[in-house]
Amino acid sequence: MLKSLFSSSIRADVLSLLLNSPDEKFYVREIATLLRKNPSGVKRELDKLEGMGIISSEKVANLKYFQSDKNSPLFVELKDLIAKSLGLPGALKSLLRANGIKIAFIYGSYAEGEDSHTVDLVVVGPSTPAFLMGLQDLEKKFGKRMNCMVIDEDDYKTKKRKDSNLKRILAEKRITLMGRA
Repeated sequence: MLKSLFSSSIRADVLSLLLNSPDEKFYVREIATLLRKNPSGVKRELDKLEGMGIISSEKVANLKYFQSDKNSPLFVELKDLIAKSLGLPGALKSLLRANGIKIAFIYGSYAEGEDSHTVDLVVVGPSTPAFLMGLQDLEKKFGKRMNCMVIDEDDYKTKKRKDSNLKRILAEKRITLMGRA
């Protein structure tokens, strides 16, 4: 089971996406777009994971939606394993990708490489309940407090030029998670 579970990078990415967003349902092309992978490869891995009982699917109209199976005996352990193997930045990337965030980065003491209990994060995009719950899960999992500044895309373009606080943050060392700041 372990050999078949971790034999593909696409499978690892699919698992990461679905396990970090357990309440979300995704269809094949949506997953392929989010992960920037070939839809046929994604479909093949989804079918294998469903066969292992790790994810489930539901057909709605002509689309088949997939999500992690929270009743699977491996759910909690796999979710923890994925989070630990990705580290905090990787777990954040998965969460951001699953919630359609285009631009995000870590700044401050964590980005400087200091052992900090707080992670300063700028997110450009929507602040959905699923995203906020995911952040809370990551706070618990990694024992870090997430100080998250969420900015609307249009506001970000304006503030990037005019807001002195954001200009200062952009001038600091940062860890880019998504897009270009």
